[in-house]
Amino acid sequence: MSKNIKVTGINAIYINQGSGSFAGIRNSMSVVKAFNVAKNIDYYCYNLDDFKDEKDLSYKNIPNLCKKHKIKKNLINPIYLS
Repeated sequence: MSKNIKVTGINAIYINQGSGSFAGIRNSMSVVKAFNVAKNIDYYCYNLDDFKDEKDLSYKNIPNLCKKHKIKKNLINPIYLS
């Protein structure tokens, strides 16, 4: 099913940080960060645990919950061991 979405029509991207493989999440974040750099599209990384006390966890409500809980670009910061 095609939605005919254009990049110019996107003003924010919301990313669920869990669960999933680290490589999959890292690859997704790379694409989202590229949209941010190239088109200045904001992104918000959340975990459903951030909203554990909320009753309406539908995906349509995620932007409102991010605003309510002041979720911002809390990216996964890699830890490098040497």
